[in-house]
Amino acid sequence: MHQRGNRGERCTREARYLFLLACVVPAICLCHPDSASAARSVRGAVPKPAAVRPAAPSGPRAIGGPHAATGPHVVAGAHTGLAPPGGHAFGHPPGAMPGQQHLNAPGHGLGHGLGHHGLGHGPAGVGPGRALPHGPSAIGRPTFNAIARNGLPYRPFPGEAGFSGVPPRGETRFVSDEMIVHVGSEVSPQALDAAARRLGLTQIESQNLSLSGGRLIQFRVANGQQVADAVRTLEAEKIGIAQPNYVFRLQQDAYAAAPSKGDPAQYVVDKLHLRDAHGIASGANVAVAVIDSLVDTVHPDLAGSIAGQYDAVATADKPDEHGTGMTGAIVAHRRLLGVAPRARILAIHAFSPDAQHPQQATTQNIVAGIDWAIAKGARVINMSFAGPYDPMLQLALKKAHDKGVVLIAAAGNMGPQSPPLYPAADENVIAVTAIDENDKVMPQANQGPHVALAAPGVNVLEAAPRATYNFTTGTSVAAAHVSGVAALIIERNPTIDVAALEDVLFSTAKDLGAPGRDSMLKSLPAARRQRPRRRM
Repeated sequence: MHQRGNRGERCTREARYLFLLACVVPAICLCHPDSASAARSVRGAVPKPAAVRPAAPSGPRAIGGPHAATGPHVVAGAHTGLAPPGGHAFGHPPGAMPGQQHLNAPGHGLGHGLGHHGLGHGPAGVGPGRALPHGPSAIGRPTFNAIARNGLPYRPFPGEAGFSGVPPRGETRFVSDEMIVHVGSEVSPQALDAAARRLGLTQIESQNLSLSGGRLIQFRVANGQQVADAVRTLEAEKIGIAQPNYVFRLQQDAYAAAPSKGDPAQYVVDKLHLRDAHGIASGANVAVAVIDSLVDTVHPDLAGSIAGQYDAVATADKPDEHGTGMTGAIVAHRRLLGVAPRARILAIHAFSPDAQHPQQATTQNIVAGIDWAIAKGARVINMSFAGPYDPMLQLALKKAHDKGVVLIAAAGNMGPQSPPLYPAADENVIAVTAIDENDKVMPQANQGPHVALAAPGVNVLEAAPRATYNFTTGTSVAAAHVSGVAALIIERNPTIDVAALEDVLFSTAKDLGAPGRDSMLKSLPAARRQRPRRRM
């Protein structure tokens, strides 16, 4: 009788979990390749018939990206304290081999455009029977693939062949007179100070990172020296990882005042079937970190939901609409109903305004926030912001992913012609775009092969400071909704890993519109084909 009862309880739990997937996850749109061979090439097997965005296994990766099975080559001599993804300590690298393929080089055959239609992600251009090359080179050493698993050109990590922290030509999205340097514990403060003096750098701030075991130091670049020149010169010193202190901005386009009472405009509740879903899971005790502007933690809809706060900017800001709204989209539980109302929010104040700019954050703020979130046990990190490619952020995200943290980011609101924005364009991040109540993609949303999911993000009613409410539009709130769904799944299966959670999200997709690729989306070169837009 006892065993029969256990079986019955187990069946009930499984049925409730399946019901959760049936009613919540299908209300989110998904973009993915139809190629089963793409999934096989990355994961070794097809997890489900509609497998999408093959998630990286925790061990060595079969193809492309930083998990090459035999380990990446490493640039010799740099003392960074960060082991590259293949496991080589930066202080003891094997060195790059002649003839190695460099990662952003043109000319790699990448097959056809992906079938289906929509916003994209996954190994771009991998058609049926076409796996990306991943074998050893003619000299017996592995080669890198030019395409990451999200369909964008692969970017080498610090320590890998071809890496440089010097900003690309024309890139200006960084603090004009600052740079940051990461060094390992083997680099003494005296050695770093001596190098800084030689280069005319003045230390502003230093912090230890438990994520890397090293230190992140912020320097002032003086005497009219260009940041790119300072980074290039410090790289020649072979001490640490140097780069600009990049700037990121929050990704919400529009706010409008909400009605004075009632919430009939909160269409998200019905669209995501939240009342049914919350009979199965409500995100109870799942730690979700929100890296954003200052949250109004005393807002009635957020009461009791804040498990911890971290101030990465040390400024006396007022609670902001963006951080408060994103948090409410996840955990609101009074007038509004968040996707995961019993989740525990780790509120990270990383974005702050100044006299010339709206809310913005730097590399140092964001990396410090990620480091704190992981130390506090975050299972999900919501990143409703966007900006340039950032090597230090790339490495922090890789380490967070390897620790089992689900990383979710807004695709951006710069329009279809915008280049990919980060962190959404990072291969370890789930990139989210916005749709309206009728499943139409927000016109100003970024597009590209890396965009994985679409969730409600147009005219969304959300919490605002001082116990008020606003309507908002943008990919930011769409990302927050997906973070909430991830928390629901984790509550039902606390031991689920990132790859399995991604499979749950992606493989339950259903097409939006006619089968095939969406003609509304920008046509990209062969290396950047679109994934299908799907409704999950």
